[in-house]
Amino acid sequence: MHTHSLVAVVSLLALLVYVWMVLRVGGARRASGIAPPAMIGDPVLERHIRVQANTLEWLPIFLVSLWLFAFYWNDRVAAALGAVWIVGRILFALGYVAEPKKREMGFMIQALAAGVLLFGALGRAIYVAVTVGI
Repeated sequence: MHTHSLVAVVSLLALLVYVWMVLRVGGARRASGIAPPAMIGDPVLERHIRVQANTLEWLPIFLVSLWLFAFYWNDRVAAALGAVWIVGRILFALGYVAEPKKREMGFMIQALAAGVLLFGALGRAIYVAVTVGI
């Protein structure tokens, strides 16, 4: 029986990383003195907001692909790729806030992990649909 507990843990860790990013936006707001709903006026705040928004944009792609990869392929491999995605997002966040040009390595790591999960799940789903019948 597959419990997918490893993928569940990785999913929850990814959400905790997102919460960490949200809290960093709040900290940047306090440090800059810029209250909501304002989004501009301090470059560091703007970078924190962009990191948080970009991660939110990637979360649906990552989470759906993660779970479908685990279902169609392997729980452990999916969890390992998910952990790589998390590391990439953290590197992206830290790099982007420090200097926007430093975001590239983290972005590439997470994009590669997400791409393997997405296209791996898609390829296997197509294979199953074709061999088993739609």
